[in-house]
Amino acid sequence: MRQDAFVARHQSEWDAFERWLDAREGSPRRARRTRRDWDGLVDEDVPSRYRRLCQQQALARRRGYSPQVTARLQALMQRGHNVLYRPPPPPWRRALRFLLADFPRLVRAQRGCLWASLALFAVPLVLMFALIQQWPELAYGVMSPEQLAQMEGMYDPARAAERFARTRQTDMEMFGYYIWNNVSIGFRTFASGLLAGVGTIFVLIFNGVFIGTVAGHLQAIGHGGPFWRFVVGHSAPELTAIVIAGAGGLRLGLALIAPGQLRRVDALVQAGRDGGRLCLGILVMLVFAAFVEAFWSSTGAIPDAVRFGVGGGLWLLTGLWLWRGGRGVTDAR
Repeated sequence: MRQDAFVARHQSEWDAFERWLDAREGSPRRARRTRRDWDGLVDEDVPSRYRRLCQQQALARRRGYSPQVTARLQALMQRGHNVLYRPPPPPWRRALRFLLADFPRLVRAQRGCLWASLALFAVPLVLMFALIQQWPELAYGVMSPEQLAQMEGMYDPARAAERFARTRQTDMEMFGYYIWNNVSIGFRTFASGLLAGVGTIFVLIFNGVFIGTVAGHLQAIGHGGPFWRFVVGHSAPELTAIVIAGAGGLRLGLALIAPGQLRRVDALVQAGRDGGRLCLGILVMLVFAAFVEAFWSSTGAIPDAVRFGVGGGLWLLTGLWLWRGGRGVTDAR
């Protein structure tokens, strides 16, 4: 084949590969912005395109093509090798990327299960809270008088100063307790999805009813102030993590009862793999919620304006993180 015909046949893919290299050798953000100019070349196609380039370079040398052609192919080969075989980023950077980009994208990929989980959790919570404002006696149909009395004592406005007067050692002890309590709830919510999703549905509804009953009862008897001041700080990461765990559990249930075109075992393995990655992010959220609950929510010196402002800010940041995190990010390998 003549050199002119060889160059004309492969020029477009060389140009596309060069544009991909120009973007990849810079920042990932720049790569995202120029992705549409790569003539359809995406990251998954690059290894095979690189092998083709190596073959073309060897062919050009064997046929004695001009130094301009062989030198360009050699340069593209060298640049491609440097990008494809560069050392992986350090563990802390991979962990940060997972939290900021990969985890939010994975959460959004469970969109259907996520909305179902939110409904199963939030609807009973809001419904019980509203009903108890009208019929306070309903709380005694969900919880025993002893349980309600304990909650009343914990959030009694007359004893609020006692609740916010913990020592540093007590805060550390409660931090450990909150981690154990939060993680156990999240794990049960996710793992019970193996019962064809029924277990996750039950856990979500139960927690929604329980939280709605506690909040509704305390609000109805005039203890809502201390309760809201305490929970507003850590509610965003904690409740959101429970909903995400519910989405993962529902995904497990769907893999068992409706695997689609996959074999049931393959669908379950895929759902379990995604669920395992979800659990890593959920764990971080729950540990963060426990930290806030132990060291921020229990601090009585914080003004209410600051306390509720921070709580609202955490709700906003959590929503933005899960909604926008990782959009358009390509894998930097």
